[in-house]
Amino acid sequence: MGILNSLLRSVTWWNGQTLNTQLYTWRHGQKVGEDEQGNVFYQTKDGKRRWVIYNGEAEASRVNADWHGWLHHTFKDAPTDTPLPHKPWEKPHLENLTGTAQAYAPSGSIRRVQPADRSDYEAWSPE
Repeated sequence: MGILNSLLRSVTWWNGQTLNTQLYTWRHGQKVGEDEQGNVFYQTKDGKRRWVIYNGEAEASRVNADWHGWLHHTFKDAPTDTPLPHKPWEKPHLENLTGTAQAYAPSGSIRRVQPADRSDYEAWSPE
């Protein structure tokens, strides 16, 4: 199973980390923390480079705003060290759901499930 995982990682960059990233992380990485999705965040020992190893599919929208700010050097301290204050009206972070069954569909969309009996619609028929 270990050889299969190594082979899979060598040809699929979108699922976890590649072998090169794993080597670089092992040699230069210092673990900073994890988020609620299991993504692991690292930085170099001098703190100049920061990166994330995704737990599963490498999709940037899976990183919440706190960690995104840290990755891009907007915040000096990691959210695990200095949590950011949140407003009571803020909703929890969601990844981009476009292209999935959970994607937003406005009323009238052909993707939205319509009730069988629609009183607001009358089919047109030519005379």
